[in-house]
Amino acid sequence: MSKPYGVAVIGAGYWGPNLARNFRGSSAWDLVAVCDTDAVRAQRVVGPRSTVEVETDVHRLLARSDIDAVAIATPAATHAPIALAALAAGKHVVVEKPLAPTSVDASKMVRAARDAELILMIDHTYCYTPAVTYIRDVIASGLLGRLLYVESTRINLGLIQPDVDVLWDLAPHDLSILDFILPGGLTPTRVSATGSDPLGAGRACVGHLTLSLPGGGDAHINVNWLSPTKIRQMVIGGSHRTLVWDDLDPLRRVSVHDRGVDLGSPDADERHASAVSYRLGDITVPALSEKEALGSMVEEFAAAIRGDRPSRTDGIAGLRVLSVLEAADHSMAANGSPIRPRFVDTTTGDLE
Repeated sequence: MSKPYGVAVIGAGYWGPNLARNFRGSSAWDLVAVCDTDAVRAQRVVGPRSTVEVETDVHRLLARSDIDAVAIATPAATHAPIALAALAAGKHVVVEKPLAPTSVDASKMVRAARDAELILMIDHTYCYTPAVTYIRDVIASGLLGRLLYVESTRINLGLIQPDVDVLWDLAPHDLSILDFILPGGLTPTRVSATGSDPLGAGRACVGHLTLSLPGGGDAHINVNWLSPTKIRQMVIGGSHRTLVWDDLDPLRRVSVHDRGVDLGSPDADERHASAVSYRLGDITVPALSEKEALGSMVEEFAAAIRGDRPSRTDGIAGLRVLSVLEAADHSMAANGSPIRPRFVDTTTGDLE
């Protein structure tokens, strides 16, 4: 077993404690420090009898020689400057979503990591769940056939965020999943978005996002802070089979349905409808493990460093998601008109 990498978590707020717990539980990592401007908050994460140190100054933290990598869990506006400073200090970096406030900042981070030959990774946590990993493998195997549509619903009675609308708060989960499961990643040629603010909160509380899929289909994402019912569901329709993912159903989290519509080639004299037939076959429910996704994420971070390879959710993946979110902003400003996202060079991370 190789020597564990030294890691520090920067940010002891909402997500930082989860990261610290999983780094602590991994044999690939040695959690050296937790850094936060509030020393009391950082100490609560570390615990009273821990050998993990508390730091309150990021620059002092990055100067330490016993730290190989950092995990950034600070407000989104600070992601880029902290990550760029860490990369300049020779540290590998994993950042919670979003990668940066803008795609321009994210592109700078991708280039800095590439030039320094360091790992830059985005914590797209859902991509490390057994369910989403299974979905990616099923699509890659061709079992579903050609993808016809994706319908994703992520609604609940949620906290209205003070700095972002519902699309920026919830849709990154669905976009990161699409980027992970679609062959070639998230590369829509058009994005349309609408949002409403029925409460007068000053930002959209209900949002709908549509983006093109390779082969002519569409993906629809419905997000909502105002629903009394919590739904986390994605339906992926293929020409052969349809997959349903219900993240709130532990007994049937994923099901594959051999059901659908078959369209034949009618003669010119026949009615079009006569060529339509409905296929009603079996439903398959795979057995999936319940391993914590963050545990798999920190293991992948170490494996990418050790193997000197891009992680499964690298900086370019985070940049693609940002590009779509920015296109959604432009579309909403244009009353839902389709917008072409900025092209992301998957080799360099450069923007069109």
